[in-house]
Amino acid sequence: MAIIGHVKKAKIAELKNNLSRYLEQVRHGETVLVVDRDQPIAQIIPLSHARAAGPGADEDRLTRLERRGLVRRGTGGLPDWLGKRKPPRLGRSLLRDLLTDREAGW
Repeated sequence: MAIIGHVKKAKIAELKNNLSRYLEQVRHGETVLVVDRDQPIAQIIPLSHARAAGPGADEDRLTRLERRGLVRRGTGGLPDWLGKRKPPRLGRSLLRDLLTDREAGW
């Protein structure tokens, strides 16, 4: 499968063997260009972008990914310690050192 921008390119046999996967990508706004011997013969496009990204689309997608074991949802909020820490400050000397390293080719 080759990617050209947001258009996926699929040969007929590959499309037949992985139709569900390609249709899922189309459902999420992707376009699939079908080729036969490297000649484009068809294009599968979403019926409407608004329909694919309608209410509940994110929840549905998370549910499908969770069922497949690709994601695991969290059980609560952030740990207490995470909100209390301040992010490290990048001082001028660190930035100067980075720029010096870059100029030296590091």
